[in-house]
Amino acid sequence: MFPENNHDGKVLKKEITSVDVAVVNQELNKTILDARISNIYQTDKKTLLIKLHKSGKPAFHLVVEAGKRLHLTSYAVEKPKVPPTFCMALRKHLRNGRLTSIKQHKFERIVTFAIKTKAGEMKLVSELFGEGNIILVDYANKILQALSYRRMRDRNILRGEDFRHAPSSGRNPLKISREEMDELSRFGDMEVVRALTRFLSVGGVYAEEILLRARVNKKTPCDELRDDELDAIFKGMQDIIRRVVNGRFEPCVILDSDGTVVDAVPIRLRRYEGFRHEAYSSFNEALDEFYAKAAIAKKVAAHVETKELKNEADRLKRIIEGQEEALVEAEKKAERNKRIGDIIYAHLGELQVLMDKFSAGKESEKNRSQIVSETEAEKKAGLKPAVFFVSLNRKALMLNVCVEDLSFALNLRKDLFANAARFYERGKKAKHKLEGVRVALEDSRKKLEEVEAKIGEAGALEKPKSVEALEKLAKRRIKPKKWFEKFRWFVSSDGFLVVGGKDAVSNEVLIKKHTEPTDDVLHADVVGAPFVVVKTEGKKPGERTLREAAEFAAAFSRGWREGYGSVDVFCVKPEQLSKGAPSGMFVRRGAFMVRGKRNWLRGVPLRTAVGVVVEDDALRFVGGPADAVRAKTNAYVMIAPGDLSGKEILRRVLDVLAEKKPKELREKILKASAEEIREFVPFTKGRILENVLGTK
Repeated sequence: MFPENNHDGKVLKKEITSVDVAVVNQELNKTILDARISNIYQTDKKTLLIKLHKSGKPAFHLVVEAGKRLHLTSYAVEKPKVPPTFCMALRKHLRNGRLTSIKQHKFERIVTFAIKTKAGEMKLVSELFGEGNIILVDYANKILQALSYRRMRDRNILRGEDFRHAPSSGRNPLKISREEMDELSRFGDMEVVRALTRFLSVGGVYAEEILLRARVNKKTPCDELRDDELDAIFKGMQDIIRRVVNGRFEPCVILDSDGTVVDAVPIRLRRYEGFRHEAYSSFNEALDEFYAKAAIAKKVAAHVETKELKNEADRLKRIIEGQEEALVEAEKKAERNKRIGDIIYAHLGELQVLMDKFSAGKESEKNRSQIVSETEAEKKAGLKPAVFFVSLNRKALMLNVCVEDLSFALNLRKDLFANAARFYERGKKAKHKLEGVRVALEDSRKKLEEVEAKIGEAGALEKPKSVEALEKLAKRRIKPKKWFEKFRWFVSSDGFLVVGGKDAVSNEVLIKKHTEPTDDVLHADVVGAPFVVVKTEGKKPGERTLREAAEFAAAFSRGWREGYGSVDVFCVKPEQLSKGAPSGMFVRRGAFMVRGKRNWLRGVPLRTAVGVVVEDDALRFVGGPADAVRAKTNAYVMIAPGDLSGKEILRRVLDVLAEKKPKELREKILKASAEEIREFVPFTKGRILENVLGTK
């Protein structure tokens, strides 16, 4: 399929190509292979967002849009509250499954994910061509679920039927030989760019790129291709395929002069010489950026009041460009074909002699080869008659000649008069087309002038909206989590990072992997309390920081759930902690034996604070000990153990915070999700201390 023109007449990527799929497939094998599926979301009728987890790595988010795209994304996507039926079915079969292979099917726009599950190996087939589809196939190759069920001539996508791939869209460029490239001649007078798109499974963009590299005019009729041109086409194809297979990528997003995204490509393409190139570290990243910005551009355009007029102007520009090109081509074609017909009659005798040479030898391929050799030898010897032989296409029986510096092909199956008639007929068709194109072109130009006169200041209206939309897009980017964000944490009022475990597993990991000899470790004197580590980085924390860390340790201990007013907390060095236990004793997971002297902080009150910080008109919630929160904002709420629980306490906190901010910010706070503050309220249970609320 050929790319669509955008408002400036430049190509705009509409879908992923088979070359793109090959590169994405290679990158995914290096990044997410062996990852486990954490969850699956369906963001619209055709798009899945698959969340993947790999040990020691941040979460991966894979976008699969049927018929359009496949890539990792770093942008947060709004997820529906109620997942569709298809999404629920995929969760049932694939959640917690492990990706064992990711394969592209025969260089087509098809990627198959093999997933090992408790029920056996499943396959998730993503079809990225046409209307597209996403199909779940079981270990017996039976279709379990599909995004879209269909009955077709060559196969059915129905539950319970054997899964079959769609017929190939063309030859696999990884396996094609130079000899097979000769078959392009069988496409007759079809333009070579269109024939190449049908012949190879590479798509229109790369068909044009191959011809650019081969220096072959894309409008050349296939039956006029010379052997040297076929050689160049094959070499151009191999050059692209070799770069893909060998992983020599240069991922980038293509932008036009005003910064509008045009395409995302895995390698540099000659078609985009002169355009701006924005480089990325991976093709997945380039695709992610392209589709995110293309979606923003589409939304911005929808808000411009003159949208319909601009669309009409764009349409007329495309029509005019095509009409002007058709006019030039028709004039050239009419003139060239008439001239070839005239030349055939002017050099009838010489051409007949040349054709007779090959006709006389047609009984034997050996004789014809000898004639070719002899004819080429005459040419090399310096004999330059008015008519000379160029090459012979043996399969198509087309004799390529050059007369009066004009090259053309003669059909050896027909006489010279029939060959001349063929070119005259082509010329007449082109000439007849000329008059109609001229009238249509003049009409289109008048219409465009009228539309452009009405557009006015549309560009000035669009620009501020574009800037605003891009700013919102930047805020949606998922920031990679730092190591301590997997735990509970806060920054003390003196600037020390304080990190606490969430459960037995994270307690173990925190002490074993993230604690340095100079750090301080605190623990409430209660069974069922987290270890809390003050990251000192070689500095000595003050009494205020240790007191805040102690409050943190106390708040998230079982004492909060039991309704204690205060607990004792001790502080030790990491070297005093050990997993070794005296004979006959056992140290459970997440617990450690403490040896040596403990420094005590007695009667630490159970309380915590939740505050709201405003940064560049964006809200951010913070939580932790009162002094640490107070150092960041004066809009905070103090919480102590109590009977309010779940969403009731969380919503109450948001309500109180909203009351403490100016009117313009209250609505934002009230619209915030309660989940944003859940981690700051121990056991999601407590009561608000009304007499110690922060002020505005």
